Amino acid sequence: MTRDTLNATLAAIVIAALIVSGIAPFDRATWVMEVAPVLIALPLMIATRQSYPLTTLLTVLIAIHALVLIGGGAYTYARVPLGFWMQDVLGTVRNPYDKIGHFMQGFVPAMVAREIFVRGGYVVGRRMTAFLCICVALAISASYELIEWAAALAMGQGADEFLGTQGDVWDTQSDMFMALIGSSTALAVLSGWHDRQVKRLISNLGKISGSP
Repeated sequence: MTRDTLNATLAAIVIAALIVSGIAPFDRATWVMEVAPVLIALPLMIATRQSYPLTTLLTVLIAIHALVLIGGGAYTYARVPLGFWMQDVLGTVRNPYDKIGHFMQGFVPAMVAREIFVRGGYVVGRRMTAFLCICVALAISASYELIEWAAALAMGQGADEFLGTQGDVWDTQSDMFMALIGSSTALAVLSGWHDRQVKRLISNLGKISGSP
């Protein structure tokens, strides 16, 4: 499968899921807030697919993250069926699907930051790159928690579905901890693979730009 075919297939899957999820979501306001990152990222990726194409690894990760967000938007995180199945299997007291969302909130942004840092040559050294990628992921996680706080103040009880705390007083802290785990896992597991893909992408772009 060529890069263009893969990108088109992933975009079609995400768009189809987005449309289906928006037909009759559990809570319309929650759906809008949860899928907002997808509504921002998808047009941006399409617009920059020629000027700044992403590695295949990162493109797939972003698509997976988009589907996680869309699922949470359609059902609300506390009601996603996959989460109930996980709750039964793991024996947890609450639907843990939102923790998947926050794990991905660390996992994928860390890889996005890494691609930007590595391709731009903005950071010297693998350790410093990893450290700053984790910092970026945690900054995004903290910003999202501030958005949730603002929503709670603005909407009152109407924000419960968006917050998805399920009565956990430590939900904010555990959400950010999951982002930390996600970002650290991504960098530990995928950095070598990502380096090879970045090198190949830069090489291919160089060949294209140097062609008559």
